[in-house]
Amino acid sequence: MTLEVGDKAPSFNLPTDGGGTISLKDLKGETVILYFYPRTIRQAARRRPAPFATRFPDFSKAKAKVIGISKDPVKKHDKFKEKYELTFPLASDEDGAVCADYGTWVEKSMYGRKYMGIDRSTFLIDGKGVIRAIWRKVKVPGHVDEVLKAAQEL
Repeated sequence: MTLEVGDKAPSFNLPTDGGGTISLKDLKGETVILYFYPRTIRQAARRRPAPFATRFPDFSKAKAKVIGISKDPVKKHDKFKEKYELTFPLASDEDGAVCADYGTWVEKSMYGRKYMGIDRSTFLIDGKGVIRAIWRKVKVPGHVDEVLKAAQEL
């Protein structure tokens, strides 16, 4: 099953950096932006911190909660968050259940080799838990501005 705009967002409860946890249920009534990304190591290797970091104050003004999700363990999130001084939670989906629920765990292909990985995707969820926008196969340039505009319109 593929999620579509208007669908109820799948619930989750995940560990986060700093030893915390985050769940969609606890964010009821708030606008939530879930950003699925492949790996913190890849982000760091490209010397590009999580794309939402640079515009985080604007998302706060729009009253939107940004949550980054990858399959990396919490310890890697802790190091990444500290290095780039990120102020939003990074959640660890090590078993891939949330990635599967959101349809972001997909078969990929590089140089003819097939493998499984996270499809960089973003979901905008309203305060009632309904998906209001979906971006798949995200290309980073311009994406954050587009998501911010959609969040401001909710």
